[in-house]
Amino acid sequence: MSWNNQKFIDFICLQRGFDLTKEQMNDGPYPVVSSTSIIGYHNTYKVKGPGVILGRSGTIGGVQYVEDNFWPHNTTLFVKDFKGNIPKFVYYYMKYFGAERAQGGSAVPTLNRNNLNNIDICIPNRDIQIIVADILSSYDDLIENNQKQIKLLEEAAQRLYKEWFVNLRFPGHENVKIIDGVPEGWEKKCINALGKITTGKTPSTSKTEYYGGEYPFIKIPDMHNCIFPLLTESTLTLQGVNSQKNKTIHKNSIMVSCIATVGLVNIATQDCQTNQQINSLELTDTLNLYYMYFTLKRLKDLLEGVGSNGATMTNVNKEKFGKLAVMLPCKHLIEQFYNFCHPIFTSIYQKSVEEIKLKEARDRLLPKLMSGEIEL
Repeated sequence: MSWNNQKFIDFICLQRGFDLTKEQMNDGPYPVVSSTSIIGYHNTYKVKGPGVILGRSGTIGGVQYVEDNFWPHNTTLFVKDFKGNIPKFVYYYMKYFGAERAQGGSAVPTLNRNNLNNIDICIPNRDIQIIVADILSSYDDLIENNQKQIKLLEEAAQRLYKEWFVNLRFPGHENVKIIDGVPEGWEKKCINALGKITTGKTPSTSKTEYYGGEYPFIKIPDMHNCIFPLLTESTLTLQGVNSQKNKTIHKNSIMVSCIATVGLVNIATQDCQTNQQINSLELTDTLNLYYMYFTLKRLKDLLEGVGSNGATMTNVNKEKFGKLAVMLPCKHLIEQFYNFCHPIFTSIYQKSVEEIKLKEARDRLLPKLMSGEIEL
């Protein structure tokens, strides 16, 4: 029989992770894995890889896979004993299984491993486990490769930006006078002189007809780890968009997070709206797009300084944001930089779309493989 009915306790054995504060970490090669991500590296490890880790406290049920030796943080559960099962299969199975069903009853969300033990599950034999893990890993390998290429492409454009506009080794720099650190022909301008600034707003959440449409509604969580926010937690209907038309921003607007988490920078790929934590700049001259993208990414420290004013939460309002001054190079340099960056950012966009499609395909396939719907 290729699939076996069993109790969860006969599938794997979970154990709580180990205490380790930031102050106790000694820089080393071993990742310290928390409930959501790697939070640092340590010079010793607690568990030999490969490992599967679940979020236990705070963010619960999330699943991570680590190939090498690691330190599971006390906010996690890790697989202490795979009981003969393939570790990579266990990783994918737990993503399908949804361990958050074992949440405890306390006020703070906690994953109680004892609640899992008597749940009935159906698990294939090792041969099928290997095939399933290989199929799903092939998608993840392509996704990881895309992410690496996106990072390399952005770094190439960023290196040129730094070379030309920070180190001032732009084409023809030998023949340009530098006066008080500023090349001749460059000028300082406030951000509000470069285009229209829009501070977002959240449409009434009591109006259910405003949500669930085709228009992205961008919030700070959507801006992490991307240039183009192609996936958003919320979307708006046309009715929702029209309820605050003056808050719509257009393609190639640059969005900057300016409350709480400041300094995240994204580029809009279509008409959309944002919440009140984001200021957007719709440039008068689109040739400034990539120059201003990298310039605004460098303003994080300045944004935090402008916004703090002794308050516990950073808040850079529209007026403060607009009055920030940036150096604007001469037109021909901006145009050369745009022409260099445009095919790079076009490729990044295409790879970002491809990555989403790969994730969707993998996620559609996952339950079919784990339930035995697809025979192998």
